[in-house]
Amino acid sequence: METAEQITNLQLLNQFWIILLFLIPIVLISRTVVAGTRYSPILIIVIFGLGMGYLLETTGVSNPGLENFPFINLMAATTIIALIASFFVGGQELRKILGKKPLEADDMVVPSEEEVILGTSRTQFFFIIRAFFLLFGIQGITYAMLGTGGDTPLAGYYPLAAYIGLAAAVILIDNKARIADKHRYLRKGIIEIVVIIGILLGSYYVAQAVAPIIALPQIFFAMMIAAGLGAFCYKWTFGPTLRSLLFAGIPIVLAANFLVGGSRISDAFAIPGVNAVLVYGFFGQLLWMFGGIALLMFFARTANARNLAPGMAGALSHSGLTGACTAGDFGKTAASRAPIMINIPFFGHIFVFSVLAVSAERGSLWMAPALLIVAVGVFLTILSLKNLRKSGGEDRKEVTALMQFSFGWQLCAVFGGLAFLGMSTLAIDYAAMAQASAISHFGLFAAIQEGMFGSEAATLIPFIFSMPFLVHPLVFFMFGKAMENGGEMPVKPVYIMALIGLAGIVLALFF
Repeated sequence: METAEQITNLQLLNQFWIILLFLIPIVLISRTVVAGTRYSPILIIVIFGLGMGYLLETTGVSNPGLENFPFINLMAATTIIALIASFFVGGQELRKILGKKPLEADDMVVPSEEEVILGTSRTQFFFIIRAFFLLFGIQGITYAMLGTGGDTPLAGYYPLAAYIGLAAAVILIDNKARIADKHRYLRKGIIEIVVIIGILLGSYYVAQAVAPIIALPQIFFAMMIAAGLGAFCYKWTFGPTLRSLLFAGIPIVLAANFLVGGSRISDAFAIPGVNAVLVYGFFGQLLWMFGGIALLMFFARTANARNLAPGMAGALSHSGLTGACTAGDFGKTAASRAPIMINIPFFGHIFVFSVLAVSAERGSLWMAPALLIVAVGVFLTILSLKNLRKSGGEDRKEVTALMQFSFGWQLCAVFGGLAFLGMSTLAIDYAAMAQASAISHFGLFAAIQEGMFGSEAATLIPFIFSMPFLVHPLVFFMFGKAMENGGEMPVKPVYIMALIGLAGIVLALFF
């Protein structure tokens, strides 16, 4: 018996090293491949993650869903933790802009520029490792405290996972980075960890309390609490926790989800209806992404990445662009604007999630309010394009117009897409998965992952969400070309791809 327990404990330790050696190299290799270019490493994470997941399944190392690698699934479920960091920063930036607060320079940390791996500096390397341990530890402690990790053999090990993750996260600080006050910096990191755990617990209990009235997902309340806290603490300079999660949190979460999604490629194609969902997701990426960019180019007369990248990241709650923007892949202006644009549409998510919650209970889209919301989205989109065209390159006016565009185009994309899908034969759970993947919508993805549309959708969503990322080489190629051209994106290819996307979804659903 004692020997069996020792073997079990050894297997647990092996599971930890497996996810460390799976996820961190994916992020590092992706940065190496794009080193010296203007392209985002998210592009390579997509391809490498899906390819590795598919390889694990086809070679017999694992099964669809990577059930024998439970820690990978644990890391794939940390989406909400990475987003809380972005919501907090978005709340800060909103308060500063709307309240006309002065923007103070952050001189607490001067990163080390020493390159330890091609494309990754020493300080960035520490951020990536620390983000991994933060996600692992925070997820472990919340599972342990809430008992929401499921009835698995790992359940008894969540406190140990929390200890390993949080202990490593606290001490992993780049000693060659110049830090103005080391003790204050460390304290800030610990406070940020405690606050994130508090937001997770608070949002969970609030979601449970309102569930009998309306089944809003936890991520909605996490967004509201984090953004509100950010607005209140707008002077907070980031400690190592926020810096790490903003830089590497989303890439690590995506890498884990792509591994799980890639392992389901062979299995999922046999499920009736999945092919239509995948085709819609693929062409929907072209339509909603490049359609939005086409509107900004044609009506607002702007083709610069400082507007296009954060504008589309916010307008679609787009996971790939969000990660690329916050990591600084599209310049400092886009990086500072992205958290604002990501937060703005989430204030409209009370409509998104409330209508979807009722739709999930009805088994079909609640059409009347959906069409009303689309009308509001069209009005806001037109207003934003008009204001952006008149901004004259002034920062505050551009940001205000992009906030309007993010909100308006999000409403058009989510409910316009769902209304369009409502005319097809797809069930509401498949329609929700199709729309989440068609716009790479982080919030809708997390809500489905939490079980908003049932257990089958929760199981399938990593795969459904992952597959349209195969379009992302094209998306990031276009943004890469823009960065090589002083930020200006080529116009004609955008129009062509938007038209291809529209034709593709019509053919996918009706022919």
